[in-house]
Amino acid sequence: MKNTAFLKMHEAMGAKIVPFAGYNMPVQYEGVIAEHETVRKGVGVFDVSHMGEVWVKGPKALDFVQRITSNDASKLFDGKVQYSCFPNGKGGIVDDLLVYKINNETYLLVINAANIDKDWNWICEQGKKFGFTPGKEIYNASDEISQLAVQGPLALKAMQKLTDTSVTDMEYYTFKKLTFAGIKEVIFSTTGYTGSGGCEIYFANKDADRIWKAVFEAGKEFGIKPIGLGARDTLRLEMGFCLYGNDIDDTTSPIEAGLGWITKFTDTKNFIDKEVLLKQKQEGVSKKLIGFEMIDKGIPRHEHEIVDSKGNHIGHVTSGTMGPAVKKAIGMGYVATPFAKEGSEIFIKIRDKALKAVVVKFPFYKG
Repeated sequence: MKNTAFLKMHEAMGAKIVPFAGYNMPVQYEGVIAEHETVRKGVGVFDVSHMGEVWVKGPKALDFVQRITSNDASKLFDGKVQYSCFPNGKGGIVDDLLVYKINNETYLLVINAANIDKDWNWICEQGKKFGFTPGKEIYNASDEISQLAVQGPLALKAMQKLTDTSVTDMEYYTFKKLTFAGIKEVIFSTTGYTGSGGCEIYFANKDADRIWKAVFEAGKEFGIKPIGLGARDTLRLEMGFCLYGNDIDDTTSPIEAGLGWITKFTDTKNFIDKEVLLKQKQEGVSKKLIGFEMIDKGIPRHEHEIVDSKGNHIGHVTSGTMGPAVKKAIGMGYVATPFAKEGSEIFIKIRDKALKAVVVKFPFYKG
C-alpha cells in the first residue's frame, strides 16, 4: 500500500485509515454525518493526493487530447478545466477525468486513483499512434504531486488569506497558477466534487507539510476540519456525480450514463468510439442511469436489484445512501429505458423485500 504525504497528519488527527485504491486513506475522523455537514455549511479539507496526474505536451497535444477524450478540448482556453472521459474503443469508459489547459501545447489530465496504471497504459498505447514517447510528450507525474481539496461555502474565503492572487471570484471549472502559502507555481482550481463550492490545490510532495499547516491555520477562524472519504462519497452522491467503478465503468457508455453533455460530436473531432456513441445518441439505448428517492423505508446499496411492480428485474443500484443533507434515502442505478423517466415508480430489493422508490432528476441536494 502507498501512503500520501499526509498520512502522519491523518493519524495525529484521529482518522480511521483504510485501504483505498492502493493507498492508506482516511475514511472518517469524527463521523461521516458530522463531516458531511461541515462541508455543506463551512469548510473541510480532503486529502486527494491519491488522484493521478498526467501531462500531455508538445505541438500535437491538443490533437491527442481530442482523440482520446469525449469532450471538445478545442473549446478550452488557458486556465479552463473540462470534465471528460476516455472512451475504451468498445463503447465503454476507461475512466472519467478532468482536462486542464495550461497553454496550447500543455495539458494536465487528472485521473482516478484506482485507474492510474490502467489509464497510463491506455494513454501510452494511444500515444504510440502519435509518435509520443512516455516520459517526454506524455508524462505520469502521479507520484510527484500532492493535492488537497478544500471544500465548502467558506473555503475560498479562507484560502484567500494564503495568496495575493484573487481567488474568491474564480469561476467554476477554472484554475490559476499562483504563489500559495509562499510556494510558487501552485495550481489552484475550482472544480469540486461536493456541490458546496471550494477549490483544489496541486503542489509538489515536498511542500505538503507547509501547505497542510498553512491551510488549517488560515481556516481556523472558519471552523475548518479534515474530512474523510466517507463524507466525500455521500456529498458527491447528493449531487448525482458519478463514481468510477460504481456508476460508470468499462461496460457502461457515456450516453447510457447521462454523460452525453461531455460527448461532443463535431466535424473536427474524431474521437475514439465516435461512431458507436453517435449511433447510441441517435437510436437510443436500452438502459439509462437514473437517480431515485426511496418512498418506503430502507437504504439502497451498491448492487441491490431494481424490479418493477410485478417483481421483474429491470436494473441494479450503483450507489446508495441516506443523504445527510437531504434527509432522504437516495440512490443511483441503471434501469431499462422505459423506467428511466422522471416520476417512474420502481422497487429496490432490500433484504428480499421490494421497497418502493421514485425516479427523480439530479441533483438530490439543491443547496
